[in-house]
Amino acid sequence: MVLHISLVPVLSIVAGVVILARPKFLAYVVAIYLIAIGVIDILNIRF
Repeated sequence: MVLHISLVPVLSIVAGVVILARPKFLAYVVAIYLIAIGVIDILNIRF
């Protein structure tokens, strides 16, 4: 069985878990998420 996982949903889940565990890091998590999505889109990376 082959399982294909996209990067964006995985990043979303990780960000959600970190926000639940450490609410004070919300700004950092959002910033890292936005930077990662921007880099992925600029470099046209497909996972």
